Amino acid sequence: MANEDNNSPIANGNGAAESGPQLTVQKVYIKDASFEAPGAPHIFQEQGQSRVELNLGQKAQQLGNNVYEIVLTVTVTCKIGEKTAYLSEVQQAGIFGLSGFDAQQLDMVIGTYCPHVLFPYARQAISSMIEQGGFPAFLMQPINFEQIHADNVRRRQQAA
Repeated sequence: MANEDNNSPIANGNGAAESGPQLTVQKVYIKDASFEAPGAPHIFQEQGQSRVELNLGQKAQQLGNNVYEIVLTVTVTCKIGEKTAYLSEVQQAGIFGLSGFDAQQLDMVIGTYCPHVLFPYARQAISSMIEQGGFPAFLMQPINFEQIHADNVRRRQQAA
């Protein structure tokens, strides 16, 4: 019986080994985080319906040959009436090794896969800050990064 190694490079028809696209998560970390409750302690006495606004941002920077830093910024702002109850923001970052992708594939991986990796960490950080700030738990719903990326690609094509 032949010994199979599923992690070995794929051999092409002429016997030479080929490695396809490679993606590695090298590091996940919080680049910046902040929490503000500008109206505390009076805001805890406010009555009324709270309004929560969620904003997402993403930056990608090439650090070296096939190494990228991706930063997912998540900002949650809660208002009661016109008063800001809290503002919580985290810049969740990761260093990714990305090689063997063509330009379109690389753009797709940076715009979809990398934020999917970072999002659970950002969600946890935001949730913890809000609860530790004395406010009710806030559970962010899953984000469809594929749709966001597709919308961004469509906007770039229309602008060109």
